[in-house]
Amino acid sequence: MHRFNKKGEFYFYWGWNRAWYTTSDIQFTGTGYDFTLKNVIAYDRPSPFDADVYFNPAQLTIPQYNLRFGYYFKNNLSISIGTDHMKYVMRNGQKVKINGFIENSSSAYNGMYDNEDITLSKDFLIFEHTDGLNYGNSEIRHHDRLYHSSQLEINAVEGFGVGILYPRSNVTLLDFDRNDQFHLAGYGIDVVAALNITFLKHFFIQPELKGGFINMPDIKTTKNSSDKARQHFYFTQFNVVFGVSMPLKLKSLSKQG
Repeated sequence: MHRFNKKGEFYFYWGWNRAWYTTSDIQFTGTGYDFTLKNVIAYDRPSPFDADVYFNPAQLTIPQYNLRFGYYFKNNLSISIGTDHMKYVMRNGQKVKINGFIENSSSAYNGMYDNEDITLSKDFLIFEHTDGLNYGNSEIRHHDRLYHSSQLEINAVEGFGVGILYPRSNVTLLDFDRNDQFHLAGYGIDVVAALNITFLKHFFIQPELKGGFINMPDIKTTKNSSDKARQHFYFTQFNVVFGVSMPLKLKSLSKQG
């Protein structure tokens, strides 16, 4: 039985994801309005496969991607930092409940709302985190060896993490100017399970299943600093990543007497 033993090694990976989200209530507040949309449906937006997009260094950040750097600080434990670049798109045309008020806008949506139905048409709201729903996180992962030969290793990976959400939100609300800027909006937590398949000791492919909770109480919606939205939801990711693991040995210097 070969034990997993990679203490002192460094790893890097890059890959792509699909993401799924639970419904969420989204509250919009600002000068002249304060309303909540209930149980809003959203989905991801994977880029259609095109080798010039997925493998062109100038366009690598266009698809939904995963990037991670890690270090094995114990034989079977690693610490890592990474970015999960998901995309979040509210589905226009859906009918939801609305509560609150809108006043002093030049739109047809001025009024008081008490659990009424509203259709989320594009002249009312476009709400996306498509540049994207960026989850920057740090994780602790545990690694168990399932199979080992001279050319192939199969390892189980489990872990958890915590991080920040810094989306670039594309929002057009009522008759306000479109907003599209990066902003620190909240935090997330996650758990992950993966199957690591390593070839030639250093190169690996790794399918991952990841899930977690995202809370964003400060989403930029317009160019007015007082306008914002807040939402929270659960997410699931399926990732396929490709990486390399290499020794990172530091020579210790003995003190001279």
